[in-house]
Amino acid sequence: MSDLPPLTTQTIWDIVNDVVDDAIANQLVWQALGYRYDPDRQVWDTEAVDPSWRDDYPEPPDFIAHRPPTVKLTRSIPQPDKQLLKEELGFKGYKLGEFGPRQTRRATIANWLLSYRKQQAEAG
Repeated sequence: MSDLPPLTTQTIWDIVNDVVDDAIANQLVWQALGYRYDPDRQVWDTEAVDPSWRDDYPEPPDFIAHRPPTVKLTRSIPQPDKQLLKEELGFKGYKLGEFGPRQTRRATIANWLLSYRKQQAEAG
């Protein structure tokens, strides 16, 4: 996961606009959640992962392919941050007929990452 793009506004837009591939979008969330891959042992190190995630997902989930982890991701966004995609990026949503579950999940990832980035800035 060392080749990940920085968590910039452009990267967030690239997730929304399907420029960043699914694997990278997932890995950005995994990294933020604390998942680390140990190549020597060929296992996921979850020591830094919150127990609520680690218990449900001992290996990092695919947020784009599967709905349940995305629902959990949505629920973990603090209420004041639920509209960051709109408020910070001016995202107006997808046009009718141009979106499906995959695009909705990408928007969820993008909003979650915005919230994560905001929390890190406030803590930092």
